[in-house]
Amino acid sequence: MKLFIATDLHGSAFYTERVIDKFNKSNADMLILLGDVYNHGPRNPLPKDYAPMKVAEMLNAISAKVMSVQGNCDSDVDQMISKFPIVPHNIIPLGKRRLFLTHGHIYNKHSLPMVSQGDVVVYGHFHVNDCTVVDGVYCINVSSASLPKDTSAYCIIDEQGATIYDFDDKVILTQQFN
Repeated sequence: MKLFIATDLHGSAFYTERVIDKFNKSNADMLILLGDVYNHGPRNPLPKDYAPMKVAEMLNAISAKVMSVQGNCDSDVDQMISKFPIVPHNIIPLGKRRLFLTHGHIYNKHSLPMVSQGDVVVYGHFHVNDCTVVDGVYCINVSSASLPKDTSAYCIIDEQGATIYDFDDKVILTQQFN
């Protein structure tokens, strides 16, 4: 299975279109959003082409291949405009390991969920890219697509590992799973 991960769109129609374009070209099985899909939040500036309803329309058009976890800027009413699930967190089996998908404001490399060595915790929230191993757990932090603190990015994960790319398809970070 090949998964395409993006996070922190914050209602940007511009970056949502870029994410969907990269997802379609990637041949990934699923587009996973790690929260903060529609709302920009009170501490963030408005992202480029802020249009939450347009973002919903674009994502709903491919809803059969979309899953999202809830971020700290998301609310329960976001599910009302979404044809894809938005859940607090999710666990997906990937080969011999599990992916724990979360936004990052609760679980991250400094606050690991109940996972086993060899499992992978994938999150956003911090708007930076990072791959690290903590207590045998792979921790993958993908930067915000729309409001990055370093480089706007997306991630491809499969059974062999994770690769974080910028939107020019330049590899930013890789993490092989042993």
